[in-house]
Formats: sequence, structure tokens, C-alpha cells
Amino acid sequence: MASRTRRPGAAPGAPDGSRRRRLPMRLLLPVLVLVALMAMLMLRGYVHSEILADHRIRAEAVTDKVPEKILDGGPVIDTRSGRATSLKLPDHRLVLTFDDGPDPTWTPKVLDVLKKHHAHAVFFVTGTMASRYPDLVKRMVDEGHEVGLHTFNHPDLSFQSKKRIDWELSQNQLALAGAAGVRTSLFRPPYSSFADAMDDKSWPVTEYIGTRGYITVVNNTDSEDWQKPGVRQIIRNATPKSGKGAIVLMHDSGGDRHQTVQALDRFLPEMKHKGYEFDNLTEALDAPTAHTAVAGPELWKGKAWIFLVQASEHITDVLVVGLSIIGSLVIGRFVLMLLLSGIHARRVRRKDFRWGAPVTQPVSVLVPAYNEAKCIENTVRSLMASEHPVEVLVIDDGSSDGTARIVEAMGLPNVRVVRQLNAGKPAALNRGLANARHDIIVMMDGDTVFEPSTVRELVQPFGDPRVGAVAGNAKVGNRDSLIGAWQHIEYVMGFNLDRRMYDVLRCMPTIPGAVGAFRRSALERVGGMSDDTLAEDTDITMAMHRDGWRVVYAEKARAWTEAPESVQQLWSQRYRWSYGTMQAIWKHRRALVERGPSGRFGRVGLPLVSLFMVLAPLLAPLIDVFLLYGVVFGPTQKTIMAWLGVLAIQVVCAAYAFRLDRERMTHLISLPLQQILYRQLMYVVLLQSWITALTGGRLRWQKLRRTGVVEAPGGPVPRQQARRESDERRPVG
Repeated sequence: MASRTRRPGAAPGAPDGSRRRRLPMRLLLPVLVLVALMAMLMLRGYVHSEILADHRIRAEAVTDKVPEKILDGGPVIDTRSGRATSLKLPDHRLVLTFDDGPDPTWTPKVLDVLKKHHAHAVFFVTGTMASRYPDLVKRMVDEGHEVGLHTFNHPDLSFQSKKRIDWELSQNQLALAGAAGVRTSLFRPPYSSFADAMDDKSWPVTEYIGTRGYITVVNNTDSEDWQKPGVRQIIRNATPKSGKGAIVLMHDSGGDRHQTVQALDRFLPEMKHKGYEFDNLTEALDAPTAHTAVAGPELWKGKAWIFLVQASEHITDVLVVGLSIIGSLVIGRFVLMLLLSGIHARRVRRKDFRWGAPVTQPVSVLVPAYNEAKCIENTVRSLMASEHPVEVLVIDDGSSDGTARIVEAMGLPNVRVVRQLNAGKPAALNRGLANARHDIIVMMDGDTVFEPSTVRELVQPFGDPRVGAVAGNAKVGNRDSLIGAWQHIEYVMGFNLDRRMYDVLRCMPTIPGAVGAFRRSALERVGGMSDDTLAEDTDITMAMHRDGWRVVYAEKARAWTEAPESVQQLWSQRYRWSYGTMQAIWKHRRALVERGPSGRFGRVGLPLVSLFMVLAPLLAPLIDVFLLYGVVFGPTQKTIMAWLGVLAIQVVCAAYAFRLDRERMTHLISLPLQQILYRQLMYVVLLQSWITALTGGRLRWQKLRRTGVVEAPGGPVPRQQARRESDERRPVG
């Protein structure tokens, strides 16, 4: 027999000897969180009778199959032995029964009145309410009352199969075991009435209930308190005739029960004065207690059930409150964006608006490039078409694809190549800064193209000596695909509308790496570009604010960048952005307690960035989870209307942003789908960033694959005749 070999490193047990692929943590943890959240919602919906609940009520049927002795008998029906018997209460014995509880408002009041008058009663509790309020069930048992089953979800059992009936009983018992450590043999069917109301549909259920070991308890005196007829009428309805014994039906849940509580407080002393005793059922019948203590696995299963239900209640309550707060803040942010972006647009578009004296001096444009062979020619040629005088420095950061050679071979005037070993984007920018000749520095990415007017528009704010940095208007050039269209919406609405707002508030958090400008003196004062974070653009912007410089937005300085074209590339980019933003916030956290410009940014800018770029997106999937839950389990119409309302606000904001940027509205067609799918991707990315931050992980700068398809509007920049000026082409450093 030939021997079998396994490739080195292959996972044992794999049929083909290959290594089993494991789901990465960045996917596994978010999936587990969402599954757990959905499970909590489903559990909460189950115990709130929103899931698997059956609210049908059967009409009365004939009574041909019901024994006459049951129809004419008492309210206690025992079919456990296979023979149907019924019992009546002795004279002057009253058993008060309360259905549908426990209720957190009214059950304690009922218990207080019973305790005040030294009376016992029977509480027929539903499993849903017992699971939610176990302390009240325990109080009932501790104070000597009996507890009976009223099913788990309160369905009409005549519609249900035997399997569903068993489920209703077992789940109800599970809740009792977890709440009070007991089982009970008492049962009252939902929607039951007097014994003579038993019919051919309900009687088979009663017989089956007996085979499961339960005594069925109906009533023979209905207070009709659920109709809220008034205290006096409730007392009259609950009073038996001629001193007879009775089982009285009341309710401690299901609505406002203040009349029941008031009537009870008068009814008990009045009837005691007439010689009545108020006992629980087994006391009134001189029978063994209906309760049996549970222990061992049954007890722990019950306690585990109560724990899970309570956890689902608390977690979902917190999430609902958190979602309400975040939702209010997000809507407030939308309103603020609309208001302040409008103010910004009106201000900078006035005919007499000027930043100061026109800026005409040449500027240095730094282009850090790492393996940008597919893009770099378009980038450099777009700069050569600039309406503003520029020198271009392409800093080749150890490219292995000939990026530097491509630029050198172009032979363009005022273009220099600076080579260095691979050291990262911040080091490349600092190297370019050291070799730059001019006092205004423009920074852009190697996959970005400028319009002819971009540099001129970008540097005009430096006419104001208080301005230290300017953010340009970055746009998605490859927007024809669905994922490109989603990013286009995000850039126009989420970034540029934000920048208008932050400009007015004077706390802009990020100058985009694709198009930004700085005073050389401002850069040098803050120590240049830092590699402390993966978001060097956010880091330098926050440093500018803390140093007292104004950071503004130039809407006409448009740059066209190549956005990621696959989910994996988008993931890599946003992972770096979100993690780098967290790093920058943490790095500049001392601004919260500092004075002056740094303190102003710390107490205005940092909270806004933390809330809307780090915390709020983390809760974004809750919107869709609650939407899905509401659509499936109700209230469907209200849920859809609420979601459409939020979407309408987003559409208004997006349409306004597109109008300000003079963009076509057709791309907004994909906005609803973006809100459902794209947000989930951003949530997982942000959660992965949180995991990396909390575990102390270190993320490396990640290079995205480029296609070089992005061009400025108007088509490709025409090739220019190269000038033979060796000093302008010679590599530096």
C-alpha cells in the first residue's frame, strides 16, 4: 500500500490535506455580536407575546360532549384519574383569584391589600409576566398565596395542538421554578368562564390537561373588573349569594387596575364582617398544597431561564435608550449640518467675499508615492495643467514598480523626484517638506488628479494670516460601480457637508490626504507629519487646531481620487482610517482639559468627532436589526414609517449636499441600499478597529491596488514637450 504524505503545515484531519480556513476575528466577533443581539430581541419578543403569540379567540360551540355533572358542577375540575369530577367550595369560603399577572404596578398593590387584611389568594400567572417579574412571583409564594398556571403566552388552547399545549405548560412551569423554586398543579385556561360555559372545543383540552397532572380551576363569580364598572359594581359582582362559597375572578394585570385595588380594600373587611374566610384554594378545600418544591437541574434550568430573560430585558432596554439618544443626536446633527453648511455656502459664495489679498506666490506640491505606476502619470500631468505656479515633488517611498522612473521619463518642468527607502507616508511627506522650495505646501495622494483651478482655489484662504491649513473638496472619480456610487454619496454628504459644518464651528477634524494645503511655518511649529497614528491627516489637523491655527474648507478646490473598487480594498482603507482616528483622538485627549485654542478644540471638536465618527456608527446596525424585527413581528406599519422617516431626512441632507456640490442627483437612487448594506460593512470595520485598539494591536499601513482610471473632468491632461533641464529632473537626496 502506498504511503500517504501531508503537505507541511496542513491541518490534521482535512480530507485533502489542506489547511482549514478559519473565519477571521474581524468577521467572527461582529457576527457573534449581531447573532447575540438578535437572540436577545427574539427572546424579549417572545416574553412580550410579540413572537409565537396567538390572539385568536374561538366562538362558543355546542356542549354535546361535555358531561352534565361538569356543566352543573363546581369551578374546580379534576380529570387526572381519567374520570371527570368537580368540586364546589364550602359555604362562607371565598377564594380570590387574579389573572394575567404579575404586573409591576398593580400586583404589588394587590399584595399589599391582601397582606393588610390577612387574606390569601390564588394568582394565575402567565409565563411571560412571571419571567419578566420573578420577584413578584416569589413574593406571592413567600406570603402564603398559591400560584397557578395561566399558560405562557395566553393563547386560546382550543386552537392549539397537544405539542403546543405541552410547551405552554412546561414554559410556564420553567418560569415558576426560576422565579420561586416551585411547581404547581393548578391551571386556569385563558378566556375561561364558568363551568357551564365548557363546550365541545374546550372540554377535550380540559381532559388533556388532567392527563398532564393538573387541576383546572375556572370561576363561579366574576367581578368583571376588567370592564372598570366602578368600585361599587365590582364589589356587587364579586359578592356571592346566600353565603355560598365562591371562586372570584379578578385581574391584577392587563391595564389600569386601580378600581380593582380600591374595591378589594373595601370588599375584604366587608366580607370578613359577614363571616367569610379568604384562603387559597387548597386551604379552602382542606387539600394538600398545590406547590411542589423543585431542586437540582430543574431549578437551575429555571434560574438560567430567568437570568436570560432579565438579561434580554435589560440589554434591549439599554439599547433602545441608547438608540433613541443616538438617533436624536444624529437627527440633530443632520439639522445642524443643513443649517451650518447653508451658512458656510452663503458666506463663501458672496460676490464680495475675500479671504484676504490674493495668493499668487508659487507653491510646492508634495506627492508621496508607493507603487503608483498606474496612476502617477495622470497625477503629475494634472498638476502641470495647473493655473497656479507650482513645483511638484514626487517622493518615491521605496516603490518596486518603477514609479520614480515613470516620472523621470516624463521630463516635465518643475517636477522633481525624491527617492527614499520605504518608510511610510508621514516620512515621505516630511522628506518632501525638507526639499520643498516654497512657503505654502500642498499635499495630495499619488492616485489623485487635480483640476486646473484646484491649487489656485486651495491656497486662497492663506490670504488670511490666521489660516494654517486648508481642506479641499475630495471627490470620487470612479463612481460608475455600485460600491463607487456609495462612496460618492459618502464623500459628498458625509465628508464635504461635514467639513462645511466643522468649518463654521472652527473644529474641522481632518484635512483629506487627497487634497490639502499647509503653511510651512505652521507645519514646522507642530513638528511636521507624525507617524504616531495611521491617520496622519487627522493627527496633523488636530495638532494645527491645538496650536491655534484656523483650519478651513475650500469647496472649489476639487480633487478626483480613485476610491476602492472592491469590498476587501474598502475594508482595508476604512479599517486604517477608523483605527487611525481613534489613535488621533487618544493622542490629543489632553486638549479636553487645556486652555486656549487647544481647549476649545478639545471641548468642541473631540466630542463631536468621538460621537459621530466612533460611537454613533457602532450603533448603526441596531437601526436595521430593530427594523427587521419590527417588520417581521410588528408593529410593521409603524416600523416602516419610522425607517422611511429617517431615510427621508437622510435623502434631504444628501440632496442638499449634492446641490451644494452641483452633483447630479441620479446617484442618490442607491441611497436606500447604501443605508442597509454599506452601513453594516462600516460597522464591522469600526468594530474591528475597536478590537484592535482594546487589545493593543498594531495595524500597519496598507497599500490599495489602483487601476489608474481616474481623470479630471474634461478628459486626460495633454502631454507636454519635456524641457531638457537636468537640474529640474535630477533626483534629490
